[in-house]
Amino acid sequence: MGRGQRPGRGVRGCAAPPPPARGPAPPCAASVGGSAPGRAAPRMLPRGRAMATFRLALIQLQVSSIKSENLARACGLVREAARQGARVVSLPECFNSPYGTKYFPEYAEKIPGESTQKLSEVAKECSVYLIGGSIPEEDAGKLYNTCAVFGPDGTLLVKYRKLHLFDIDIPGKITFHESKTLTPGDSFSTFDTPYCRVGLGICYDMRFAELAQIYAQRGCQLLVYPGAFNMTTGPAHWELLQRGRAVDNQLYVATASPARDEQASYVAWGHSTVVSPWGEVVAKAGAEETVVYSDIDLKKLAEIRQQIPIFNQKRSDLYAVEAKKP
Repeated sequence: MGRGQRPGRGVRGCAAPPPPARGPAPPCAASVGGSAPGRAAPRMLPRGRAMATFRLALIQLQVSSIKSENLARACGLVREAARQGARVVSLPECFNSPYGTKYFPEYAEKIPGESTQKLSEVAKECSVYLIGGSIPEEDAGKLYNTCAVFGPDGTLLVKYRKLHLFDIDIPGKITFHESKTLTPGDSFSTFDTPYCRVGLGICYDMRFAELAQIYAQRGCQLLVYPGAFNMTTGPAHWELLQRGRAVDNQLYVATASPARDEQASYVAWGHSTVVSPWGEVVAKAGAEETVVYSDIDLKKLAEIRQQIPIFNQKRSDLYAVEAKKP
């Protein structure tokens, strides 16, 4: 979809599926975290009657150099996603600014600040869980690549700072060092919804399987990675990594990318994607600005974990992945 076309269309130009009924949100189901030797994990413990299916929307935003325009377009697409029945919505990495080390200091904000205030307002207006992609955050003289998540009442639920900075050098193709301007985060971030627990990563974090494993141990059934892979790593690894994280941990993985801008100094790959716990690509965008919709089926997730019970079969007497911090 080009910039002049109507947003809110489904994947590959198809209309978004009809929105499900937006009845009152059910109570949350609690999750049990990682496994000690001889213990099964993770499992869902029923608490009330949780919804088995909910709609996820990924906004593949065409990002410009004008912050106010980016904020206005992002909020407009969140409203469109809500009208299509989305209950959880994600924006892409660096949705309010161009992606690049020279831009991070110029566009950086405090949290709360201008961009996160807009996100809070639109989350409350639309009564959705809004994963705010990421923005350059300034705090105590340091810059971070930060994702802020807001609940349906506009409350800031959690803030996640990118753990693994994008420092790569592929001769003749791409060299990039986020660490020239950014500081890495030092904590995990999950949040609970009435449907499931969600774990957060940003872009390059997806390459680190241990992060996804820790989130699975902590009861996450959906991982969301706002990300901006490029024209070298995107075609090679974008989908592969998502499918790997999904199959290894038997959960849903979703990625929200900016739309591709061939004139930008950093050209994003696009192709925002949702992958099922079976490793299937269930929704995928092209390169243009669009909204990707997927109905997340937690019953299917439970069936897969029952049919192939890898969490019960791990050899905790021989190996383990464990968090060093809460």
